[in-house]
Amino acid sequence: MGQIFKEPPGKMIGEFLRSRFYTIRQINKKYATPRIKTTRIVTVSLFMLRIYLLIMVVILLYKFVTLVV
Repeated sequence: MGQIFKEPPGKMIGEFLRSRFYTIRQINKKYATPRIKTTRIVTVSLFMLRIYLLIMVVILLYKFVTLVV
């Protein structure tokens, strides 16, 4: 009975993941610099939103750790 796969499954999975990450890197490179101009208030607002979201994640992790432990 012959082999179904020509390559080991680990190598096939590695190739699949490598191609997916390559695609993601290409997309990130394309959109690395913004194409539109933003005002200072928009930039500050987006920065504050980023800080707020980080604080929410920290609180969520804190609650999870204190409930589990």
